[in-house]
Amino acid sequence: MLIDIHTHIVRMWEEKPEDLFTTGRFLKVMDKLGIEKFVLLPVGMGISPEIRAFNFTIEDVLKIYKRYPDRAIPFCNVDPRSGSNSDKTDFSWILNHYKDLGCKGLGELTANMNFDDPMCMNLYRHCGKVGFPVLFHMYGKLGGSYGLADELHLPRLERALIECPETVFIGHAFAFWSEIDGGITDENRIGYPRGKISSPGRICELMKKYPNLYGDLSAGSGYIAITRDMEFGYWFLEEFQDRLLFGTDICHYRQTAEIVPYIHDAVKNKHISKNAYEKITEKNARRILNL
Repeated sequence: MLIDIHTHIVRMWEEKPEDLFTTGRFLKVMDKLGIEKFVLLPVGMGISPEIRAFNFTIEDVLKIYKRYPDRAIPFCNVDPRSGSNSDKTDFSWILNHYKDLGCKGLGELTANMNFDDPMCMNLYRHCGKVGFPVLFHMYGKLGGSYGLADELHLPRLERALIECPETVFIGHAFAFWSEIDGGITDENRIGYPRGKISSPGRICELMKKYPNLYGDLSAGSGYIAITRDMEFGYWFLEEFQDRLLFGTDICHYRQTAEIVPYIHDAVKNKHISKNAYEKITEKNARRILNL
């Protein structure tokens, strides 16, 4: 079984009505890819002002979950600045409300704030208390786009891992995955670096050190990270099989998901073990989401 940790049903501002990614189109894509269960992540300007898309709200997610409870896995989403724009905001009531409605985590967190901003840390702690993993998008810097900001080698992420040990963090996007390579620099960390991995990077170090860090393999960022150096990529999947989660980041019916044939080929041709394949594609998600 494939459990996809990262999907959306969104509409961008410039899209025409005939291009809308409807629930029906979304399910056809999931069926074609052989994905049985999928995490639906709410996103949009109403959740984080940095996002340039119409809202795919928590309520939209829950409607799909109600219709397809055996397939959809709902996440909620809260901007750290919500409430009173304070690091003392009590998020417990809203998180527990959505937990009672079936939500299994929070994400995709897209606020363009420092990763260890006091308001972010406050939200992380509340998620840990409720039992919600936090799936975050890391852009890398303040200004210019959406996503949490951190410096080279992820010192702010490490602070959160230390100070919020009860919270599971699921890393996503290029400023996170570029750190798979120990030779990453400030010049190419916010992008899609390719080529041979010079040495195991900061992600490897953090995963070895902190049991609450996981990696979301979705999108170009995750897929390129594990395929830019095939030999290293297979080693990485095997070495960190307990911390990696299969995903696509599907949000349009024209998208492809190269990770699907890649992960099937990896186990078929014995580049990775069956045990690693099963953990990455299903068992890890079941464990951290309490499925």
